[in-house]
Amino acid sequence: MLKKERQAYILQQINIHNKVLSSDLSSQLSVSEDTVRRDLQELHEEGKLTKVHGGALSKSFHFTLQNSDIYLRPEKRIIAQKAVGMIKDGMFVILSGGTTIIEMVKMLPEELNATFITVSVPTALELLNHPNSEVIFIGNKLLKSAQISIGAEVVQRLSEIKADLCFLGTNSIDAEKGITDLEWEVIEVKRAMIKCAQRTVSLAISEKLNTVQRLQVCRTEVIDTLITELDPLDKELDAYRQKGIKLL
Repeated sequence: MLKKERQAYILQQINIHNKVLSSDLSSQLSVSEDTVRRDLQELHEEGKLTKVHGGALSKSFHFTLQNSDIYLRPEKRIIAQKAVGMIKDGMFVILSGGTTIIEMVKMLPEELNATFITVSVPTALELLNHPNSEVIFIGNKLLKSAQISIGAEVVQRLSEIKADLCFLGTNSIDAEKGITDLEWEVIEVKRAMIKCAQRTVSLAISEKLNTVQRLQVCRTEVIDTLITELDPLDKELDAYRQKGIKLL
């Protein structure tokens, strides 16, 4: 594979999943980790990603409430619009982080009177633009790569909450392997979020469907609703439909 092709693949993966590991890319591309590191360094210098220890982060995932460089923003707005329709006055709603969640928060009706709980700094700040809703931020040590609070205290505080809905920004989802992610600290928090909510809603652009990361967040059967930009009757969603998941 030519360098140009390798780097195009790397950018595609980082746009879909927000973070990539050098070791995973080495395996997927059948090249050495040194080659991957050189590619990441070159893409970093070109301003196309942010190189970090062991991999790289998407530029679009950096903290800013005015970020215009959002991958597949029109598709994420379609997902966001569908998700907003599920939220009613009086609900307690727990939100993870991610660009799709931010798009959803931006679309919340001004008159909505609900309580939102989040561990995500950008999500909490965006929620401040909705004065009729309450915002509870659960803080502790911040994981910079995901911009969320993590740790045992966060998990404990989440266990004390009974939410109506949990909206989960999703890294990877597969009908057989469930929702998966890369970082153990993120997974612990997401599991706690799922456990404290009556219903769990996965938000995922279609490019994340049928992809698998190293660590499982939850089994497919735990997900109540899957929202993508696709028509709910799209054949690409058949495997999830067969699992009994509601599709929007």
